Amino acid sequence: MPIVTIQITREGTSPGASAATAEEKAALIQGVSKLLLDVLHKPMDSTFVVIDEVETENWGRGGLPVDRYRAQQRPQTP
Repeated sequence: MPIVTIQITREGTSPGASAATAEEKAALIQGVSKLLLDVLHKPMDSTFVVIDEVETENWGRGGLPVDRYRAQQRPQTP
């Protein structure tokens, strides 16, 4: 019985959205389950997929909170 945990940031993928939609999450669950079926021959009905949404203030990159890291990566206007 495979258990797959997917961590995604709690950010929208389209303007005005603050998190992944139910449809996007369903597509992730379907896609991961199908991948395990195709590669490992694990039945889809015995595959568990957990989606963990992480608030942006709870992760970082390059030694910085992600918001500060992203601000440094944006091109500076003259």
